[in-house]
Amino acid sequence: MSLDFSLQPHHDGSALYIPNQKPKLLEQVKVRVRVHPKFEAKIGKLAKVIVRQSENGEAFLQAPAKLIKSNDGWLWFEGTITMYNPSIFYRWCFVTENDDVFWLNTLGFSDLEQPDINDFRINVWSSGPSWGPGTIMYQIFPDRFARSKHADKHKLPEWAVPKAWGEEVTGTGYPTSEQFFGGDLWGIIEHLDHLKKLGVTMLYLTPFFPAGSNHRYDASSFSKVDPLLGGDKALVALVEAAHKMGFKVIGDLTSNHSGDKHEWFQAAFKKPGAKESDFYYFTDKNTKYESWWGVPSLPKFNWKSQELRKRFIQGKTSVVAKWLKAPYNLDGWRIDVANMTGRIRDEDMSKEVARIVRETMHEINPNTILLGEYTGDPGFEIQGDGWQGAMTYANFTKPLWRWMANPQNKGFITYMGIGARHLNGMQFVETHKRFIASFPWHVRQHNMNALDTHDIPRFKTFTRKGAQRVGAGLQFTFPGIPVVWAGDEFGLDGFNGENSRTPLPWNNERPHDTSMIETYAQLAAIRKSNPALVDGSMRFLYASKEAIVFIRESKKQSVLVAATRGKDDEIKFDAESIYGADRAVNLFGGGKLKVGKKMIHLPGEKMSINIWSLPAAK
Repeated sequence: MSLDFSLQPHHDGSALYIPNQKPKLLEQVKVRVRVHPKFEAKIGKLAKVIVRQSENGEAFLQAPAKLIKSNDGWLWFEGTITMYNPSIFYRWCFVTENDDVFWLNTLGFSDLEQPDINDFRINVWSSGPSWGPGTIMYQIFPDRFARSKHADKHKLPEWAVPKAWGEEVTGTGYPTSEQFFGGDLWGIIEHLDHLKKLGVTMLYLTPFFPAGSNHRYDASSFSKVDPLLGGDKALVALVEAAHKMGFKVIGDLTSNHSGDKHEWFQAAFKKPGAKESDFYYFTDKNTKYESWWGVPSLPKFNWKSQELRKRFIQGKTSVVAKWLKAPYNLDGWRIDVANMTGRIRDEDMSKEVARIVRETMHEINPNTILLGEYTGDPGFEIQGDGWQGAMTYANFTKPLWRWMANPQNKGFITYMGIGARHLNGMQFVETHKRFIASFPWHVRQHNMNALDTHDIPRFKTFTRKGAQRVGAGLQFTFPGIPVVWAGDEFGLDGFNGENSRTPLPWNNERPHDTSMIETYAQLAAIRKSNPALVDGSMRFLYASKEAIVFIRESKKQSVLVAATRGKDDEIKFDAESIYGADRAVNLFGGGKLKVGKKMIHLPGEKMSINIWSLPAAK
């Protein structure tokens, strides 16, 4: 069984369909949809194509769209949306000469009336930096990346259990959070050449503040860099060296909580009269308090406090601002536990906090990026007015794991959680579409597409042989920011998030496989040199149990991608659905297209990824 999407009507929020990517309030915005004559013949000759727009709580059909061109094999219709509100929901309505009505929304084409929640979205909040969609992220957990010559000079804190660089990483039980391998920021500087070879353009550092653990999400201060990592001097040197080599650098902030050793918490604990008392949710004369998931070492911030806002997130003297300014000059923040920030019982200040953080960052440097962590579905909340993109697993990571999971390794259920199941390629496409449905295009472009991170097991450990190469190919060709978690390029394993925080084997300290280094380098080069992979639209063409095919299209070029899990000898779709297949150039994978008069056939070898460059449609 397979699904052929190739001739279905299509629209998304990319520039090919919405030329104005940054509309303003009350502005009229042109929107386009494509319909193939062969598909029109199936449903009946079209009498009208209309945009249905929701504004001020009511839905209206706009004036019929105009046929603007048909010279690339498709009929292109153009309608108009008016930005009466900062955020507008819309869908396409197709009316045939027989008065049959069909709809096109984010989930696809249907003859049934659709709920508004699945409409396309456009808003005025596109504020992400222009470099965001084209960046290639590399995530670094400082304690495990590299030890410099300075590392042995750092005095160990009481909490640390020292470990040799080649020792096994403890994944559960003591001393999971206390094991200390001694990586520092100076060590990162020493290996920037490796990252340059890999094709990386942005470094994402997990927290670098002093704390009571190796992960440092329990910060004891936000005013300085942990001396164990080299202190402020090392961060300044790292960012300066990274910028000279063309890298952006972003940090990691915990907006939901601090550590119980934090100077603000210590100033108020058991001291009801302290100015910092309202920074947290204290009770019983400041002896009891709310914390993240009930973990005592992670007391939860109370964002009703105006003083907390002033010190932490609002204005030029805040924590958020400090590290974006000289001499540190970070290029943005990833916000930890963004989904839970500002939320407790009947209080919800999450979006308000996000907006304040974004406004502060733009005041200091509008060319910075703000990404919020959402372990669940972030689509209905991240719209760009606060967080500009999401570190999420729902729309890419989890569906890909479920498609590529090794059926012999039952451990992936632990990461996937209740209801976990294996998916085929058709279900992968359907799941992905459902979880990207609520994002406006500019947010989708800034979402992180990760195979794995420091919080989950290694992708390679729980998937089929060869899946990492295919998964990486999809990372670099889907809309969004591809994320390489440090160590993936060395073929390292990890049975859970803690165990995946593996010290990198720079001097062969542990078994590893460097074959993915060249793969990442090739994919990064392809992404950088093919603009359609940065801002091009995305249209699925084919899906079966074992394969998916899609095309990214822009005004400059098109890029065709085919990925397989198992062998599929029937990958084919209508030759009129794409333009220029006879001039396709293979960029990755070595496969050849067979272009016939009626159908295009693609290679379907087991566990493969092929990428072709095509000319832009006329």
